[in-house]
Amino acid sequence: MNIREEICNICHKMYSRGWGAFNGNISVELDNGAILVTPTGVSKELMTPEMLVEYPSPSCSTEIKMHLRAYAQRSDIGAVVHAHPPYATAFAVAGKPLDGSKLVEMSLTIGDVPVAPFAEQGTEEVGDSIAPLLAKHDVILLANHGIVAVGANLLEAFAKLETAELCAQTLLLARYARLLG
Repeated sequence: MNIREEICNICHKMYSRGWGAFNGNISVELDNGAILVTPTGVSKELMTPEMLVEYPSPSCSTEIKMHLRAYAQRSDIGAVVHAHPPYATAFAVAGKPLDGSKLVEMSLTIGDVPVAPFAEQGTEEVGDSIAPLLAKHDVILLANHGIVAVGANLLEAFAKLETAELCAQTLLLARYARLLG
């Protein structure tokens, strides 16, 4: 499977899990330094390899500035995945970080997941909001907006995002279970 097909595979997974249809985006830095990115305004369900674009393109995702900030800040980043999975997004809307010490899988893989300050979608400020957190974190909640994960490659970035969503679900269920007594 080539990288374009891998991106589409992840897009289809995101859609099938209810993590975003038209929202959410993916980018990958290619070996030649070019950035391959999902286009704006296309459902993740319908994404095909030929729809992907290279930066700069007028049809790049509106969140490309956040992706570019991540690549510029850390040379170890090869992929960025942004989505709106419901459990992690619930924490983002509530302004509550995910405590990595609460679950073994979090402490061993992604650690704490902080919340970046609110920034208007599609602006430079989204990149600014995650910049101080990228030094120590690969997964960041975006206040009122969703979640972003970075990795050396696409599968690593997606695995981190997936781990955060599953842990957010468990943490919310644990909080509810405590209420039951």
